Amino acid sequence: CGKPPVTGSKELDDYPEIHSCVEKIRKLQSGLSSGKKDRSDSFKDFFTWLTDNNVDISTVEITATGESGYGLKAKEHIKEASLFLTIPRKLMLTVDSAKKSVLGELVKEDKILSAMPNITLALHLLCEKYTPDSFWAPYINILPESYNTPLYFTSDDLHQLKGSPVLGEAVSQYRNIARQYAYFYRLLQKQEPYISKLPICNNFTFDEYRWAVSTVMTRQNQIPTEEGSKVTFGLIPLWDMCNHTNGHYTSDFNVEKNVSECYALRDFEAGEQVYIFYGARSNAEFMIHNGFVYPENEHDRVCIKLGISKTDTLFQTKSDILGQIGILPSRSFFLHKGQFPVDGELLAFLRISTADDALLREQFGGNVTMEMLENLKDEEKPICAENENKVWSFLQTRASLLLKTYPNTVQEDQEELNSGKDLTVPHQMALQLRIGEKQILTSTMEYCSQKCSEGEK
Repeated sequence: CGKPPVTGSKELDDYPEIHSCVEKIRKLQSGLSSGKKDRSDSFKDFFTWLTDNNVDISTVEITATGESGYGLKAKEHIKEASLFLTIPRKLMLTVDSAKKSVLGELVKEDKILSAMPNITLALHLLCEKYTPDSFWAPYINILPESYNTPLYFTSDDLHQLKGSPVLGEAVSQYRNIARQYAYFYRLLQKQEPYISKLPICNNFTFDEYRWAVSTVMTRQNQIPTEEGSKVTFGLIPLWDMCNHTNGHYTSDFNVEKNVSECYALRDFEAGEQVYIFYGARSNAEFMIHNGFVYPENEHDRVCIKLGISKTDTLFQTKSDILGQIGILPSRSFFLHKGQFPVDGELLAFLRISTADDALLREQFGGNVTMEMLENLKDEEKPICAENENKVWSFLQTRASLLLKTYPNTVQEDQEELNSGKDLTVPHQMALQLRIGEKQILTSTMEYCSQKCSEGEK
């Protein structure tokens, strides 16, 4: 989580009112959005478009996948580290292409839009969707009609996230998108020539905006700007059909050739689905931004918000020490999946935040070297036994309290997930998310207990 998660009983306070208002708007706009279509009907035209623009599609094809919708399948053996996909910039929908499009003048005039490249890309996508002869029509026609991001969750779906930090993030995301929609809806009513010529003026429904935002959020990738001096966002056709697996980055942008290149993560046999690695993200991030949960996620983690109280008489001293190693006195940390749930930054914070005046004076009252400060992040180099016991006792208690905020146990969640009931996709994702988070909190408690026992020996 990039920002501290919203937690507690207030996170849903204004959601019912906002959701009710949005649903009334959606009902009024029900006949304005584009009709439903089977995206697979457009695959043939999409591949023709790719080949007409010199994209080699000899190694992969689109395939239906149960839980993922669609993905890419190998048409022949693809060797690990071999280049199997090359997409030229001209096929990408980017912030740069938005600025050159019919939307360009609005981007230049509106300060909010010019400061939000991802929203610029979303509106660009919508404009092209409603431009009959759009160059990108073959690509847009194969995009999903809806997504499994929390923007599509019902109130019941959201309540399945109770206890998880994701609940606050999901509500915040919905609230922000509703506010953005209201802002841009009013903006598009203005009688300015550069606005009235936009193809979305008569089709700018909440459903269309939610779809465009979700498309960008789930599929965008960072690429260099055309002049190469900065980084911007873009949608990369075909490449964005690859689903996620554990691994490492194998995609890059070749500036000299002006193309996106994707190399095989491992060997893929003919007929096998081809996966790529999206990045070291938690399942919370995958759910919020990509609309899926990956139970085997090696990089899963739980966000935990900690801070030194400003009423602490040692607040300034502790803040100064932490500041020297780039740690704020109040911020979000992570508990990680795996054998070692605590990283160096969290450990350093806990060691300083639990230290008393005498210990701080003794250890950090004189000449403090960077090596001494960096040692705070090293589990093998405690300040002293008493402080170390405080660290692990505190964290064990905090993890225990966080675990109690969930209404169900891991066992109950697992039983429901495996019950065979006809659960909605959001409900299944919520169960998978909760199970993973609780397992991390439980393993953290066990790890802390072990460290406390070691300290007593």
